[in-house]
Amino acid sequence: MTKQERKYAKYTEEFRRQAVERMQECKSIRGLARELGINHHLLYEWRERMADLSDQRATGKKKIRQQENEINELKRLLAEKTLEVDFFKNALQRVEARRRLSNKSGAKASTTKSKK
Repeated sequence: MTKQERKYAKYTEEFRRQAVERMQECKSIRGLARELGINHHLLYEWRERMADLSDQRATGKKKIRQQENEINELKRLLAEKTLEVDFFKNALQRVEARRRLSNKSGAKASTTKSKK
């Protein structure tokens, strides 16, 4: 563990959060640091880390939202393709049934007329 990590781990998360909140409202960062009994550079480090964490959370939420939208779009497309497949299966079954009927009765199979 580095010296900086020890310094960071020495204080609770709640203490760091409150110190950064007070930092935003105070007139003198050095005065606040003296009051809290810490180095003023530590306050800046905590503020930066909290900002980074906040950015990571926001980015993570945005990514999750994008993934949910993509999943919903894929579900919609899958449902659409399933309906198409069902339609064509049903149509193919009807065509096959007509062929069987036309073969049994000896009638000609339906064909398209070619124009000459």
